[in-house]
Amino acid sequence: MISDLKIIEIFCKIDDFMLENNQVVAQSGISTDKITKSRIRKFTMSDSEVMTIMILFHLKSYRNLKDFYKTYVCKNMQDYFPKRVSYNRFVELQKRLVQPLAVYLKLYGLGKCTGISFIDSTTLKVCHIKREKQHQVFDGIAEKTFGTMGWYYGFKLHLISNDKGKIIDFLITKANVDDRQPLKDKTFHDKVFGKIYGNKGYLGKDLFDKLFIDGIHLVTKMRKNMKKKWRL
Repeated sequence: MISDLKIIEIFCKIDDFMLENNQVVAQSGISTDKITKSRIRKFTMSDSEVMTIMILFHLKSYRNLKDFYKTYVCKNMQDYFPKRVSYNRFVELQKRLVQPLAVYLKLYGLGKCTGISFIDSTTLKVCHIKREKQHQVFDGIAEKTFGTMGWYYGFKLHLISNDKGKIIDFLITKANVDDRQPLKDKTFHDKVFGKIYGNKGYLGKDLFDKLFIDGIHLVTKMRKNMKKKWRL
């Protein structure tokens, strides 16, 4: 159960972050006024409110955002969010906050390494593989590759978590990037120490030696055709 003070604390931290983030965006000259100059809508719910609800969703036991918003937020959190919008409108608003939410997570939302970590990757599909030639949003950025679920077009999300399930760090790469490549960059594993567990996709003597020098013991399953001297 999330207490009232905890909800207020989360909102205040996010609101302070959004004020600073908006100042940085304004100073950098990033603006969409040229695109939307014919129609600039003022949103009923603030970005801070939308981000707070998105974070609360992951802190609660709900597995479906629609159910969480309609049955919990709209009925039990009326005092916190008096200017609630419809669910369809909320989905539209949250799409605008992917970038600031990722920055907030990087700065304030990551967990700490406990000496036991886990690493894995998952697919981020931007469209159906049959429509890759017609896709324009990520044209020239997204890539096609073959994974355990077949061919897909998009990106790959790499995650490192501790034994308590908290994210230590994350990285988004093109889909055709090898799973081992991010771990070779010290900036991605500089928060990790002790043992890190991964699947067979992270096998590699060069990677094992590099991580071992940095104080990290990579643990994976072995392939059947590997010699016993490689077993960890």
